[in-house]
Amino acid sequence: MSLSNGAKLPNPFDLNDSQILDKVYLTHLHDDDKCDKDVLFNIVSNVIHRSQIRVAENRGAVTSFQPEFRTLKLISCQMITTPRGERYVHQTTMWILQHLKTYSWDAKALITLAAFTLEYGNLLYLTDISTSDQFVNSLKQLNQIQSRKVPATDLVVLITEVLMHINEWATWCGVGYDTLQVPSLSDALQDIPVAVYWIIASIVAATANIVAVSDYTLSSFKDRLSLVDSKLKENLILSKRQIDSVEEYLKRKKAISNPKNIVDFLKLLIQRNGDNLLIYDGNNKTKTDIEVFKEKYVLLFISSLNKVEDEILLLNSIYERLHDNPQEVIKGYKKEDFKILWIPICDDEGEKIEFNSLKNKIRFYAVEYLSKLSDIRFIREILNYRDKPIVLVLNPLGEIMNEDAMNLIFQWGIDAFPFRNIDGYDLTQKWKWFWDVTKRVNLGIQVKGDRYIFIYGGGDKKWTQDFTLALEKTKRHETILRADAIIEHYQLGKDDPKIVPRFWIEIESKRLKKHQDALDCEIQDIVKSLLCLKQDLQGWAILTKGYNVKILGHGEPMYQTLADFDVWKDKVLQKEGFDIAFQEYYDTKVKETRVRPPCEIINVDNNINGNVIATISCPNPTCGRVMEVSSVNYKCCHNDDAPHNGKI
Repeated sequence: MSLSNGAKLPNPFDLNDSQILDKVYLTHLHDDDKCDKDVLFNIVSNVIHRSQIRVAENRGAVTSFQPEFRTLKLISCQMITTPRGERYVHQTTMWILQHLKTYSWDAKALITLAAFTLEYGNLLYLTDISTSDQFVNSLKQLNQIQSRKVPATDLVVLITEVLMHINEWATWCGVGYDTLQVPSLSDALQDIPVAVYWIIASIVAATANIVAVSDYTLSSFKDRLSLVDSKLKENLILSKRQIDSVEEYLKRKKAISNPKNIVDFLKLLIQRNGDNLLIYDGNNKTKTDIEVFKEKYVLLFISSLNKVEDEILLLNSIYERLHDNPQEVIKGYKKEDFKILWIPICDDEGEKIEFNSLKNKIRFYAVEYLSKLSDIRFIREILNYRDKPIVLVLNPLGEIMNEDAMNLIFQWGIDAFPFRNIDGYDLTQKWKWFWDVTKRVNLGIQVKGDRYIFIYGGGDKKWTQDFTLALEKTKRHETILRADAIIEHYQLGKDDPKIVPRFWIEIESKRLKKHQDALDCEIQDIVKSLLCLKQDLQGWAILTKGYNVKILGHGEPMYQTLADFDVWKDKVLQKEGFDIAFQEYYDTKVKETRVRPPCEIINVDNNINGNVIATISCPNPTCGRVMEVSSVNYKCCHNDDAPHNGKI
């Protein structure tokens, strides 16, 4: 190596870590050249610690051993020929880094230490031997043992320790941990090149002292190396914690893909370090054990605390419906086997207060508090949570039946039980034909999300006008605005009277379809209910929530329900939606309407020449339907409205 003018070289002790990093990193290209670091480190360690020299020599005889002896000797000679002065230590250090530019950071330091060990090992060996053997004495004389000295052992030990720290970092990096999950490995990379620089600089100075070229105060090198090693160790400690977290995460991820049961799934999802996690019971306002979900289906509600009041109201209603006739079996599932659990995602400690307020409103179960960090990362990846409320449906084996039933529940409510995707599909198919009818006759209805729609009509103009006015008043009511409910309405035939017969003909044509399955039978029942509405002389109304047809209602109770809105308005905010509150009050009005005088009967005089009057309307003012002919009697059972009482 040609030596530069010493005056132009920087003194390494005048450089800060940032300046050293800039200079050192420019010498590094890539890690293409390989080095059997484990073998080399064993050899170096054995020599430095003066133990098992013969074993080390035997292990060093491996034919695949790299780097070659020539590389070690070249570096050793370069260090030996370094002139006196810290500036030249810097120059030789940079030369070594440039020469080893295609090796990894830990390999650069290890190869340099191995080159140092060539001289250091000879010195230790020859110094320790006291013999009359002329051969050994001649080697001592050739190596000028009498004029050389062993460098400070504590520096060599420190160099070995720092090298082990660098190797630990390199090993973790080799595993391929994601730097987003183990950011401290990336942070340590700022310290690694600086540590390698000071290892090599310390070795160059120690070598100079061995061969008596110079007499450096090695404690200065040791101090700088110790300083950078302290920073490196801090990052390694953080890296270890982060790696442990990653390993636990991967272990949980593997286990949750094949859980033993629903309780095991929930524990893997929310329980850490084997803690006895207690669950808040919103119905009894107490705490219970997670085993309460054993052998149960779970609606797993995951959300932040931001604007979840509507979701809580909805799930409270589902809770009530599940406990209404809990022994009921629907589609092979018993309602009482379903439970609801809320996992609240809290970003900071301050949200605990908000959570405590919300949990007093719930009827279902909730995890007391789930901090951010790794648990949330786990939930995001495993359950695809993206800061928007979701409801997973899990079976007793811990298997996911539905990745997100939230929209399904919002649209169909308890009708979607047991909340699988197929249940939503079946409900959609149940009403698809109806919406196809509205399109074919060009009603102009725009169905959007969970908006409420009234479709109504009838032959009584006064009822139609009154119903329209009641609708307009209700949709602008303060309670409706507070509930963020949007109500739209369409009067059948208002703009084009020809649409009315076309609509009912389309409905009637559905009766001609041959029954094929259970769904067809359901549709036929709906068709009968619709055609029954048509017979109501006052009017009729259909209430939908999105595509979900909620009520097929007769004119009088539908109007009375709207007219009495101030009586039941508070229920809109207490229930999961306008439609549920409307249904409850409408049912009371239907019951009141049923309390009517008995069926009217008109006897036809037998002397009417055998001609039966074609049509006679029921004289009861609350009915008015066309009466049926029964023998020679006209009768109307206006109280017989079971098929069309508004329940679908």
